[in-house]
Amino acid sequence: MVMTPPHPHPLRSHPSSTVKMMAKREEELKEIRLKSTEEINEEVVDLKGELLMLRLQRSARNEFKSSEFGRMRKRIARMLTVKREREIEEGINKRLSRKLDRRWKKSIVVRPPPSLRKQQEEQKAAEAEKSS
Repeated sequence: MVMTPPHPHPLRSHPSSTVKMMAKREEELKEIRLKSTEEINEEVVDLKGELLMLRLQRSARNEFKSSEFGRMRKRIARMLTVKREREIEEGINKRLSRKLDRRWKKSIVVRPPPSLRKQQEEQKAAEAEKSS
């Protein structure tokens, strides 16, 4: 009896695609590291707002890309990781970091996420055209 090797799993990615994904991740990390801490904080707030909008779409049973959840959560995690790396370089210990993080979270001014702002601007533009 001849033993044949098992067929590769059809859902598993090809090694070359894994390399591409890793390269893309490294590129994204370089892009995040170029940003200032304030810019990172702003983008984290925006991404969390987008995540909330996705959850609302899911609960309303609207169409959305389910892969966006993981993509956004990972992007947020990468940004927070870079932020924490900077704190470690500055010599900020874990306890102080958490304290600063709580202060930062309390200071966040609630605002609509970019996608919702874009939608609202489009609606205003459409209403302006109708009234003209």
